[in-house]
Amino acid sequence: MFDLVHLAVNSLVIANVYSLANITIGYFDMVLAYLVAIIVSIIVALILRVPLMPTDRYSFDVSAIYPTPIIAIGILSFFLVLNYTFAFNGLLLAVIIGICSGLFVKYLFNYVFPFPAEGEDIDE
Repeated sequence: MFDLVHLAVNSLVIANVYSLANITIGYFDMVLAYLVAIIVSIIVALILRVPLMPTDRYSFDVSAIYPTPIIAIGILSFFLVLNYTFAFNGLLLAVIIGICSGLFVKYLFNYVFPFPAEGEDIDE
């Protein structure tokens, strides 16, 4: 993971993306933003009464542990690669993305990624 952070920071500085190379954030701020996004997304999902763990190991049920922080990390990565940190070195952006990912998993995840049909075999 630290190689990914190192690559993201250095590639933005070298490429001078959008002429914003002077406001790139450091490694500590980037890792802190990822941790804030993970924690906020799990807390929001638990407040919205998304179960902490799925009922079955191979089920397609959403939970606060699996899809919620992964979605938050992915969306935050898009913003950090584009060198858009918004305010407070990306912490406010991480909180906003954490809240949005918790809401997405609760209300829109099953519409975007529907369950497999009843007759289909999952192991195929």
